[in-house]
Amino acid sequence: MIEPGSLIRSLSGRSAARNFHTFVINEIGHGIVTGKFPVGSILASDAVMMETYGVSRTVLREALKTLEAKGLVEARPKVGTRVSPASRWSFFDPQVLFWHFEARPEQRFYESLFDVREALESRAAELASHRRTADEIRILKYWAHQMDIAEDGVEPHLLAALEIHRAIAESSGNALLRSVTGVVELTMVLAAKFAPSDGLRQRHTDSIAQHEALVSAMERGDSNAAVQLMQSIITRDKQQTMAVFG
Repeated sequence: MIEPGSLIRSLSGRSAARNFHTFVINEIGHGIVTGKFPVGSILASDAVMMETYGVSRTVLREALKTLEAKGLVEARPKVGTRVSPASRWSFFDPQVLFWHFEARPEQRFYESLFDVREALESRAAELASHRRTADEIRILKYWAHQMDIAEDGVEPHLLAALEIHRAIAESSGNALLRSVTGVVELTMVLAAKFAPSDGLRQRHTDSIAQHEALVSAMERGDSNAAVQLMQSIITRDKQQTMAVFG
């Protein structure tokens, strides 16, 4: 299971501790999503993969079962393990989303990410404005302050922003809305990846102001303002991300 913030932390080259099981999952899963193992292709035999990844048959089989549960592969008797069509992939799975960060940019896929994020986060902001508790507001203010003191540090700024969005999803009281966290993190990191190299401080200043205003609207219980501010934040990230397509 990938932890929230793992993709953001990977920007600085920090990788989470892993065991053989997660290592094999990452190697094969990343290869599928990035096209190293094309859709419809048959993966190498167990013996070859055991030697390639230096793992036992038990570890390999468990890793393939995990990938099958994510919809990436399908094991067939006398055929082998085939890479499934992308339409079967579990795109809300944070690990599957993580692998897409290094995949070739696809305009329609990126647009789909932001469509989902806007629909779900707008609803989360609306619900949270009515259902948030005093303790949850304090948490939101804490992370807004952490954004403010991050200065020009991309990683701490993004991590604090992600925590605000996670807290809003939690405050919504809708367990299903929490599933959007992986999409939020990926779109935030893509926006940072494709943003111009200059103007970082101004982008951070604008982002901080928007998130502080969002927290303030939620504290007032102003759901209309909260939804509009959430949509503005998402629009800014979308514009930075889609700039890669010219």
